[in-house]
Amino acid sequence: MTELFRLAGAVRRDPDVDAWFAAPEHDLRRLAQPWFERLRACGPDVREVLHDGHPTACVDDAAFAYVDAFSAHVNLGFFHGAALDDPSGLLDGAGKRMRHVKIRWGRPVDAAALNALIAAAYQDVRARLRSE
Repeated sequence: MTELFRLAGAVRRDPDVDAWFAAPEHDLRRLAQPWFERLRACGPDVREVLHDGHPTACVDDAAFAYVDAFSAHVNLGFFHGAALDDPSGLLDGAGKRMRHVKIRWGRPVDAAALNALIAAAYQDVRARLRSE
């Protein structure tokens, strides 16, 4: 199995993450917030941290997803996204492990498919932790 990306500073609720979403000059961050709330709701073992300037969700200290806002879109990224089933074809990226979904204002999102990816990413990292 692939080595997990560990973030020792992850906590149950990080005030720096809340501040990131509250920044008034970044409207696109509000587009990302409901999806990060979905990451937070995956389970009682979910922790979070502001890593490299963007909110990152972890299972305990093992990162499984992040959100980031750009000038015209939001990314919901998965640290082991290349290993996830994606029958709806939402995932972008060609890296060895990571994949992301681009979310834009005014464009529909297949919420059911994206929620399924979130759940799968969470379960995938939980399984990786158990196999260590």
